[in-house]
Amino acid sequence: MGNYGFIKVAAATPRLRVADCIFNTSEILDTINKAKKSGVKAIVFPETCITGYTANDLFHQRLLIDGVTDSIERIKRELAESDIITIIGAPIEISNRLYNVGIVIHRGEILGIVPKTFLPNYNEFYDKRWFSSARELIQSTVELCGQNIPVGTDLIFKTKDFSFAIELCEDLWTPIPPSSIHSLYGAEVIFNLSASNETIGKNEYRRLLVSQQSARCIAGYVYAAAGNGESTTDLVFSGSSMIAENGSILTNTERFSFDSQLCIADIDIDRLRYDRLKNKSFSTSEYRQLDNTRYRTIHIDTISTDDKSDYTPDRFINPTPFIPSAENFDARCSEIFSIQVGGLAKRLLHTNIKTAVIGVSGGLDSTLALLVTAKAFDKLNIPRENIYGITMPGFGTTDRTYNNAIELMKSLGVSIREISIKDAVIQHFKDIDHDENIHDVTYENSQARERTQILMDYANKVNGLVIGTGDLSELALGWCTYNGDHMSMYAVNTSIPKTLVKTLVRWISEKQMDNSSQAILVDILDTPVSPELLPAGENGEILQITEDTVGPYILHDFFLYNMLRFGYEPRKIYFLAKTAFSGQYEESVILKWLRTFYWRFFSQQFKRNCIPDGPKVGSINLSPRGDWRMVSDASVALWMQQLETMQ
Repeated sequence: MGNYGFIKVAAATPRLRVADCIFNTSEILDTINKAKKSGVKAIVFPETCITGYTANDLFHQRLLIDGVTDSIERIKRELAESDIITIIGAPIEISNRLYNVGIVIHRGEILGIVPKTFLPNYNEFYDKRWFSSARELIQSTVELCGQNIPVGTDLIFKTKDFSFAIELCEDLWTPIPPSSIHSLYGAEVIFNLSASNETIGKNEYRRLLVSQQSARCIAGYVYAAAGNGESTTDLVFSGSSMIAENGSILTNTERFSFDSQLCIADIDIDRLRYDRLKNKSFSTSEYRQLDNTRYRTIHIDTISTDDKSDYTPDRFINPTPFIPSAENFDARCSEIFSIQVGGLAKRLLHTNIKTAVIGVSGGLDSTLALLVTAKAFDKLNIPRENIYGITMPGFGTTDRTYNNAIELMKSLGVSIREISIKDAVIQHFKDIDHDENIHDVTYENSQARERTQILMDYANKVNGLVIGTGDLSELALGWCTYNGDHMSMYAVNTSIPKTLVKTLVRWISEKQMDNSSQAILVDILDTPVSPELLPAGENGEILQITEDTVGPYILHDFFLYNMLRFGYEPRKIYFLAKTAFSGQYEESVILKWLRTFYWRFFSQQFKRNCIPDGPKVGSINLSPRGDWRMVSDASVALWMQQLETMQ
């Protein structure tokens, strides 16, 4: 598929004059030309845009009906050499009845006509006065502009890159919109030709309808609304066109503008297909009323875009997809934290355990885990003194992290234990005949496993639960010691990636902590991420920086999200990353760490296949009992082969 699986679409609200077909047609053609210059592949206009929706009884005037046919002929002629798929709205006469229809035009040919099914005839609407419902159609083709054209609501339009279907305005507002059925039978994008007027609060309700229908259909939804050119005798139309994708509004037009409006966005067809592939509820087999449903497929021979070198998508590529957006940031952070707290509280209730043991290093992960544990104990009315925070200084522990660990535990009122691991690890080196001056993986992992042994044994001593501190990013990369920090009795951060760990700690600091605790958390947030398993520098500074070895976590979290959430191949993830991190990382740096990500992700699955219990928080989780089931010896060859072809 061209352009990495994206399709550029547009929803248009052109200027118009009621009943002036010539003027309206010129505006439609001008808008199409603007869209073509932006690389748009398909564009939809409002219902009855050739005449205006508020033409009322003029719809029955022969001169207006004939004028519509002349306009369609002109649009066909003007688009004879154009590859853009155009969907226009018009009143069409079929067998002595008038239908409000969407007309699909491509390269000077009318490919299909779809009539409106549900005709509003309440409050301010009188559609049944002029139009007939699609249910009244008694024929499957119609003669128009010298062509014999398929007509009906049973049409799916299929191009090389995507499939689409059409519904009109009120169709969306019904209990089971036609688009719900269209999508089950293969339509990946729904185009809606609409003329919905404005009343107080209606715009927000309409946005919810569009976003929710795109989510139910796992589809793109392109909604073109009538604008201020319509008559304001009794109603006002704002031109609230918008484009949605699987529950998210990608873009919308300016409301109440007197100029022609055009909103353009790239719909990610790959993403939609991936979600449909996984969702076994997305199937016609569960709907007996659809047993006799049949669709006709209209094939459109469009030109695919294969030159991707200078392609830039008309949509925001989020560099931090795990971090809540600004619009609902506080609510989402609160919800995430509550899920972590609720998961741990339930485990404590089930086991009837009233003590917890947690290793506190002064780093971000153990800080968040300790904050979750403290809140869970508060929720269960268990004294915080029953939380045993154990700091275990080793060969790489710095004064900064040690002091932060101690001060944090003091500020939270938990019981503090300090157990140095140095002597025990040195004895262990002697037992296994390892030179302590050789700072290899044995040197590092021996420390991690010694700390885990202390936590487990101390938990036995106080009848406590060992709280895991490792996060989702570390699990994805295998950046944890097998049977070391890899193991616990309940892992509260197991589906929290590193970028979100930092965000949550900052949010908790600002929203839930007093000034003294806040100051400690701020310094922890500023401390470089490190396992502190190698000796510190001469001045006591941290020398072992995790991101120097495995790469920036902001990149790895981006890779992880797009690989697991949407099943993207390396080529597309690389393209998206270049867009998202433009000006922040060189392309060669992104590619280097993307290769590292895939190699580590595949080679470290054996660690993930035996991780402890922990609460799922977001859409990405690596639990072998939940979202991710992968054999430990799966080959990475296919992914690495593609990576080797990329520059």
